[in-house]
Amino acid sequence: MNQPRAPGPQDPGPPTGDHPLTPGERDDYARLRQREALHHRRLRYAATSVLLVLAFVLSPLAVVAAWANSQVSDTDRYVQTVAPLAKEPSVQNAVTDRLTTHVVDNVDVNGITDALGKALAKADAPPAIVDKSHLLAGPLKNALTTAVHNVVDKVITSDQFAQLWNEANRRAHAAVVKTLTGEGNSAVQAKGDAVVLDLGTVVDKVKQKLVDEGYEKASNIPDTDKTITLLRTDKLDDAQDAMRLLDVVGTWLPVTTIVLAALAVWAAPAHRVTLMVAAIGIGVMMLLLLVGLVVARRVYLDSVPPTALPPDAAASVYDTFVRFMRNSTRTVLVTAVITALAGYLYGPGRGARFIRSASARATGATGRAMARSGLRTGATGHWLETHRPWTTGIVIAAAALTLLLWNYPTAAVVALVLGITVLVLAVLAILGAASTAADKSSPPGV
Repeated sequence: MNQPRAPGPQDPGPPTGDHPLTPGERDDYARLRQREALHHRRLRYAATSVLLVLAFVLSPLAVVAAWANSQVSDTDRYVQTVAPLAKEPSVQNAVTDRLTTHVVDNVDVNGITDALGKALAKADAPPAIVDKSHLLAGPLKNALTTAVHNVVDKVITSDQFAQLWNEANRRAHAAVVKTLTGEGNSAVQAKGDAVVLDLGTVVDKVKQKLVDEGYEKASNIPDTDKTITLLRTDKLDDAQDAMRLLDVVGTWLPVTTIVLAALAVWAAPAHRVTLMVAAIGIGVMMLLLLVGLVVARRVYLDSVPPTALPPDAAASVYDTFVRFMRNSTRTVLVTAVITALAGYLYGPGRGARFIRSASARATGATGRAMARSGLRTGATGHWLETHRPWTTGIVIAAAALTLLLWNYPTAAVVALVLGITVLVLAVLAILGAASTAADKSSPPGV
């Protein structure tokens, strides 16, 4: 005679003994099982909620951390980030005006007019002319400013300057390390409560160009004030501490976020619904991050005095530096939207059923047409039809892996991978349908 099974932690089991259960005992047993199942289900929902909240909170930090890590560790990425600044008209104008001012301010225009007055006096010029010689200071300074500005502008707007800019940034990639961690020496530096751009190389190039153009006095320009303030804030130390932390976790934080979301989907009683919730939540966080970048732009522009950097140049600097972060945020947002839509299309909704039915009819009709025309897929097509869930999962997993391994994917890359995935799934469905149609249309014994 079989011994009664011992009850487990989730299965209280019937009372031991070989007598049948009474109706009351059956009701108690059913209630205990239902209570235990409900308790287990609540635990799964609680764990899923915690994992989802963690994934939502970490997702924008993961994007920022990945961006910071790429700027610090990838020289090509950094050069690609700052390269447009050399050809940005607002930045070129700001640099040209700043260097022109430095040159003209170091020319003693009043001394020139005083010397001219003394020379006129020695030449017995009329006193009225000698007394008014100082009035030439204004026109002389304007003419000098115009001439120097034209020379500097030629240097700053030349292709050679853009090449020098890229080469200098490539050699001085420690600029990002200096900005984010305050360590090392580079063109972009953190000084006190400000982040400044060192234009020493550019100043030397302009001085040499002025000397070549006949302004020999330019070689005597003192090596002072060769920086442009990009950002001034009393919270720079706090920002540097935060960026150091993001740099440390820049590699693992995105992976951790993906793992948390995947664990939430796995632990949830309803996998598909949880996948949609995870995608929608991460998408909302990406929207909030985009809004945060807009707010940060306004804060940045307000923190830069117009005397340090014109507003249009400051806007160009900010937009140039954060454009890759903005692109990454949009990429994650598009991926989240696609994931949510995919989860819906696999669900029982009326719209999802209609789309699946229409797709099946379209691929089936195409496959049957191929079979009737003699393009039968045979055993291969039959295997594809039989193992369609497996092939579909493999294709989708391959697409996800492609995006994970892609170096800095964009929204366009996501759209391309999605299009290829849909095309491959359609082709596999057609090949499977061609095999099924061939089997049905073949006479017995063939």
